[in-house]
Amino acid sequence: MSANLTALPFTGSLETALATPGAKGVSLYWLGQAGFVIDAGGYRLVIDPYLSDSLADKYRGRLYPHQRMMPAPVTTDGLGKIDLVLSTHQHTDHMDPQTLQPLLAARPDVKLVAPVAALDEALKRAAVGPERLLLLDAGDRITPLPSISVTATRSAHETLERDDAGHYKFLGYVIEIGGVRLWHSGDTIPYDGMVEEVAALKPDIALLPVNGRSAELLANGVPGNLALAEAIAVAQGIGAQALVAHHFGMFSFNTADPAEIDRAASRMQGPLLLRAALNTVYRWG
Repeated sequence: MSANLTALPFTGSLETALATPGAKGVSLYWLGQAGFVIDAGGYRLVIDPYLSDSLADKYRGRLYPHQRMMPAPVTTDGLGKIDLVLSTHQHTDHMDPQTLQPLLAARPDVKLVAPVAALDEALKRAAVGPERLLLLDAGDRITPLPSISVTATRSAHETLERDDAGHYKFLGYVIEIGGVRLWHSGDTIPYDGMVEEVAALKPDIALLPVNGRSAELLANGVPGNLALAEAIAVAQGIGAQALVAHHFGMFSFNTADPAEIDRAASRMQGPLLLRAALNTVYRWG
């Protein structure tokens, strides 16, 4: 399949855009950091939403105060009808109690996909019962909704860390929806076997972090991610037709230069590289 992911800017609010009847194919909307809305086939999925200031509250007065560089583009109510929520791991910018609790409380039929290693945190942060969790370990595949599958991949947020039971703490998800396979890697750096593992799942679109990592941040307890060049190499290696670069522009101490992403995109021969941006819908098909 040739790449046909297009970035289409829109005017007005994200809430208004999400309330507009969906187009055919798959539509992606960025929520900032690693968060996305995925619309396809009459379903709406939300992955890793961080729509609060909970980290600013937690780290106020500390070395890295976690002040938002961008406002939340939408409220949890403004997300509209949701069919499934996914969290790749339990770091707060991916599993945020101040986002998940109101989001799920207002939608009592919606379930949360999370790592089995994050069971206790998922229950606490989402404030739901275990019947509303769909727990995965790397290699697991579920069909949470008709015609939608989710397959968990390993991620290394510095290391391929496991809990005492051997379950991976950091996951990515290959989501098959609307005839397209999207791989959201979660937070990860490269690791041996990554490309082969994910290539076997044949993703069309890769949603990859590009904020990189540094020894200073790691020494102060902040694990890293793929750098832009690494994300491009991974997307090429897995055979993705398109790469959407994200996980920047949220916290000033741990971001990437949007202009660098755009320059890399202008030089790309393949896959297609697009920079995540607000007030933009990414449409495939």
